[in-house]
Amino acid sequence: MRIRPVHDSELPRLQDIERAAGHCFRDVGMPEIADDEPPALEVLAGRLRAGLAWVAADPGAADVPVAYLIADHVDGDLHVEQVSVHPAYARRGIGRSLLEHLADRAAADGVPALTLTTFRDVPWNGPYYARCGFLTLDDGAVGPGLRAVREEEARLGLDRWPRVCMRRPVPRPASLAVAATPSRQG
Repeated sequence: MRIRPVHDSELPRLQDIERAAGHCFRDVGMPEIADDEPPALEVLAGRLRAGLAWVAADPGAADVPVAYLIADHVDGDLHVEQVSVHPAYARRGIGRSLLEHLADRAAADGVPALTLTTFRDVPWNGPYYARCGFLTLDDGAVGPGLRAVREEEARLGLDRWPRVCMRRPVPRPASLAVAATPSRQG
C-alpha cells in the first residue's frame, strides 16, 4: 500500500470506505454506529486543505484508496479524528501504517503525541489502539480540547457505550534530540 495525501476527487470514496467499515459494528450490537453517516464532504475537504488527510492506496488497483486517516490539532497534539479501512483490506496492517505515518508527521513537526477517542471495549477500537502504543488517559490528564471532543461525542449519543481518550507519545527525531542535548565542553 502507498500512503499519500488524499485528492479532492477521492473524498466521496472516503465516505464509502467509512460506510463499509462501519458494518462490523452490527456484529457487536452497535447498529446505530453502523448506520452513522461518515464525515461530511466539507469536513473531509477541510482536513485535506489543512494537510491532515491521507489515504492508503492500492497501487495494483489503479491507486484507489482502501483506507484513510484524518487528523486535527487538539491540545498541541495531532488528534486522530478518524481512521478507517475497507473491510476487504482489513487485517493487513494498513490502519497501523496510517497511524505510523501520522506519528512520523508529528515527530517531524515537533508534535509531542497523537491522541484519539474510541470505544473502550470494541476489539478493533480500544484494545487495538493499545496494541499500537496508545495509553488510556485518566480524566485529569485530558486537556480542554480533548474534553470538548468528548463533550461533542456525548451530545451525539456515543456515550451509550464506554469511551476513552487515549494518547501515544511521539519520540523526538534523533536530530532534534541531539540538538536539544547540552554539550559538555569545558
